[in-house]
Amino acid sequence: QEEFLELLELLLSRARTYVSSLAAMEEFHLSLSQCVVLRYHWIQPFVRSLREHLASFHRFFSVADQVKVYTNQNKTRTFIGLEVSTGHFQLLELVSEVDRVLEEFDLPTFYKDPSFHISLAWCIGDLSGRLEGQCLQELQDIVDRFEDSAHLLRVHWEQIRCKSGNKYFSFPLR
Repeated sequence: QEEFLELLELLLSRARTYVSSLAAMEEFHLSLSQCVVLRYHWIQPFVRSLREHLASFHRFFSVADQVKVYTNQNKTRTFIGLEVSTGHFQLLELVSEVDRVLEEFDLPTFYKDPSFHISLAWCIGDLSGRLEGQCLQELQDIVDRFEDSAHLLRVHWEQIRCKSGNKYFSFPLR
């Protein structure tokens, strides 16, 4: 939405006064698993199993309105994201089912205590120290004061998507 992009630009403009190398994400998503490598002959069985495990889930809403700073596991990238404040329980239930599918294929499951979030911007290196504290508070203030942010940052979960290579598989929620 246009308003979301306006909010993103305000956040980036402020955050770049602390870390000039921040780049906006080109796509926005919320992860329910780690990135894993699927062998080619596993893709269809994996997708079929995901479809079966996710078939009973109903649509729901979540709200992602808490600004947080993240780094990847090996501290080579830093991210600014919006953490989910409402809908955490439903996301944990989805992760539980996705984890079951991953276990079927002997793949690593999701993090034990996940912070569900949508990444907004990133930079190379661990620059979390520059973004936390004062910068983080200023970014949260922008989100809190942004007109209609409560509605804007509400996510309606209608489907779950799985990306494998350049293909996307969609699993509609009931």
